[in-house]
Amino acid sequence: MNKYMLYLNSKRCIGCHGCEVHCKTNKGLPVGPILCEISHEPLKMVAGVPKTEFQFRSCYHCEDPDCVAVCPTGAMQKRHDGIVLVEQEKCIGCMACIGACTWGVPQLNPDTGKVVKCDYCLDRVDAGLKPACVTRCATHALKFVTIQEI
Repeated sequence: MNKYMLYLNSKRCIGCHGCEVHCKTNKGLPVGPILCEISHEPLKMVAGVPKTEFQFRSCYHCEDPDCVAVCPTGAMQKRHDGIVLVEQEKCIGCMACIGACTWGVPQLNPDTGKVVKCDYCLDRVDAGLKPACVTRCATHALKFVTIQEI
């Protein structure tokens, strides 16, 4: 069984935030909830040259996710392939999953009052496509891979 993950080659990333924009576009999200995030380490000197590296943060799709365990309605689920998702029809917006997640990944969508999180663009993955953030990465820094490939 494949277990998926997003991998960032920080040497290729230019911090354009295109991944964030396309994530929101694919999910129809307003400004506010961030399902994936690009941040950069502070500028530092490496061999006499100033350098910075970008970091990509998204859901880690934990082996034993606390967000799933605390969800009172079963809206937060983990699939057989390891993808953790929110069934919007079942979500009541109680935000228990937000408090339970160590990484602060689930976010409240202010337009719907329900929780959203990265699910690797499940609609796309199920259709044999890559997540929107990966397909729109201008420098091909983001990869959608199986854990076995890493």
